[in-house]
Amino acid sequence: MLTKNNKQCALTIDVEDYFHVSAFENIVNRGDWAQLEHRVERNTDRVLELLAEHEAQATFFVLGWVAQKYPQLVKRIVSNGHELASHGYYHQRLTRLTREQAKKDIGDSKTLLEDISGHEVVGYRAPSFSINEDNLWVIDVLQELGFKYSSSTYPVKHDLYGTPSWPRKAHKTAQGILEIPMSTLRFAGVNFPIAGGGYFRLLPLWLSLASINSFLKRENIPYIFYFHPWEIDPHQPRFESAPIKSKLRHYSNLANMENKLIKLLSQHRWRSLHEIYF
Repeated sequence: MLTKNNKQCALTIDVEDYFHVSAFENIVNRGDWAQLEHRVERNTDRVLELLAEHEAQATFFVLGWVAQKYPQLVKRIVSNGHELASHGYYHQRLTRLTREQAKKDIGDSKTLLEDISGHEVVGYRAPSFSINEDNLWVIDVLQELGFKYSSSTYPVKHDLYGTPSWPRKAHKTAQGILEIPMSTLRFAGVNFPIAGGGYFRLLPLWLSLASINSFLKRENIPYIFYFHPWEIDPHQPRFESAPIKSKLRHYSNLANMENKLIKLLSQHRWRSLHEIYF
């Protein structure tokens, strides 16, 4: 019998390999991806095992490139009862794409995921939370492609992304798309990131858990957490030529992540975004 906090908590997983991340986009060429060691399938299968052990459901934002290489992985995600959603095709930040390029990238991913799974894909997450004031046309593209929601914004200040002035809770856009931002804890007029990812790896576990519990006590909205399968893989290949800051962000505490994740999974009942919001 599970004894967990039953407040609404959504678990989201960005399914990409270690070489897809924005931190390495200037040192890893897309043309070289096929020659690199692929670890996303084994890492995502381990994530599926952990979720099954803790009776957790999640939304998997799968990269189209990954789906094309590993269609059976996509089918396992769906057969385990999880929500399948799109993370675009090539993990390209939308701030670097034209409208036409973005529509092709997002549309190709949606079509591929639907063809493999046999299920409609209604959710989207932009790589590196790259929707902001400068590319609001992306919301029009999502509406045109038939998406119902996006989880592509993080209302914090960050050197790669961030919309600190945007709403901290889910809201409908003028186009009818529900935007579900990443969770933040507001203190002294500043939004602090508490939604997982690198912050969860880098910060002490007690601080992350306390921040999440504080959010659940103070806010009358669901809590959103995210991570990547590569974050539980301390043996992944290293890019020694990467900038020091990128290496610190990407490689720090990989060996501790799985145990920290297990602790988090044991404390709350985790659901998909679709289950909570639709």
